Amino acid sequence: QELRPKSLDIKQEELGDVVEKEMASTSEAIEDAVRRIEEMMSQARNESSGVKLEVNERILNSCTDLMKAIRLLVMTSTNLQKEIVESGRGAATTQEFYAKNSRWTEGLISASKAVGWGATQLVESADRVVLHTGKYEELIVCSHEIAASTAQLVAASKVKAEKSSRNLGKLQECSRNVNEMAANVVASTKSGQEQIEEKDTMDFSGMSLIKLKKEEMETQVKVLELEKRLEGERVRLGELRKQHYALAGTYDTEEDGEAKPAPAPRRGILKKPPLAQKP
Repeated sequence: QELRPKSLDIKQEELGDVVEKEMASTSEAIEDAVRRIEEMMSQARNESSGVKLEVNERILNSCTDLMKAIRLLVMTSTNLQKEIVESGRGAATTQEFYAKNSRWTEGLISASKAVGWGATQLVESADRVVLHTGKYEELIVCSHEIAASTAQLVAASKVKAEKSSRNLGKLQECSRNVNEMAANVVASTKSGQEQIEEKDTMDFSGMSLIKLKKEEMETQVKVLELEKRLEGERVRLGELRKQHYALAGTYDTEEDGEAKPAPAPRRGILKKPPLAQKP
């Protein structure tokens, strides 16, 4: 009982209704995301031009393709769930089947929520990037998150599905398509970021000698600041991972009942290697 997920505080007989509501809510979120991307595309064409317009269109087009892939994934997942319920409930009602398989049902609900949330976050990040108030890295992280939540949904559906199910095969194909479209978003975002940064930061025409020298010194200061910040963030990442491993149960227990931490991950990347000594 302690190990069971505590994300749901509802009666078991209501689980079936929650599944249907969550899948419908996820579909609505994706439809809304597609509409918002179309609006952003129209706005970008009116308010930007040149390289920025080209970058925005490429990013938004890749986001649209990803949303279409997610929409097909959710539709296929819904069909597979209906097939699972029909083949497994026997004489029981749909509600009784979901109640009997409550842990599996909760996994489906959690996965569906994750997919819908990821789609919403992606659109909000794309909106901020187009308006030049957000970071390109946000889009990349959201794309990875969508790929992870998609894998979660497929895994949850696969548990109860027949291996020979055509809907399962379609769902796995949809999952691969989502991963491919998410990778396209990452690629278009990175290339767009490089184009914008190169255009904005590498145009030194018209600068005087004094201005160039001042820019050079300011850039050196930024490089030192970023290097120091990077080292600090690497240390922080290592500590977060160590805590994650601890909470995930990687601590071993000895026979005498005392807890013994598992070997910590190698932290060679956390600090610079010592300089070689002269002979």
